[in-house]
Parts: sequence; C-alpha cells; structure tokens
Amino acid sequence: MKRIVHFALAASAAAAVLSGCSASEVVNTGGDTKCKDFLSQDDKKQNDEVSKMLKDKSGTDPTNMEITATKASVTLYCQTLGKEDTKISEAPHG
Repeated sequence: MKRIVHFALAASAAAAVLSGCSASEVVNTGGDTKCKDFLSQDDKKQNDEVSKMLKDKSGTDPTNMEITATKASVTLYCQTLGKEDTKISEAPHG
C-alpha cells in the first residue's frame, strides 16, 4: 500500500513539473509575483496576488477599491515600464 501512495505522490509531482506551472500559479506569491506571470493570470488570480501584496504591506485586508486601483496600476506598469522579471511590488501603488 505504501508503495502505491509513494508512486502516486511521485507521479503527481512529475505531472506538476511537466505541466510547466510557475510558482505563482500554484502559490499566491503576492508582491513577489513577476510581471510575466501576473499578466498571464486570469482576473481572479491577479486580484488574489494584489490583495495578498496589499495585506502583507499594511497588515489589514484591502478594500475592493484598493485592489482594483492597485491592479490597474500594476497592469499598466508591467505592460510599459516593467520587465518580465520585475516584481509587481515594484509598481507604483498607494
């Protein structure tokens, strides 16, 4: 039985590696998310990343307005001045 569990875990790990998932797709990295990853995410994931970044900075949950404004700022920054490996926390925001 243990052998089956170990095999299943190994297969799952190999599948994750082979699927090309970046760290920010699996884990909410907040402000450490790189622009290239942020721009490829869906709206919900972008909101989650921005929300975590703001909460890590202030210690409190951000409002929807803060998330929306910061997400717009980060998106614009990443599309213009930011490089692929620039962290979203480097974008000017609140």
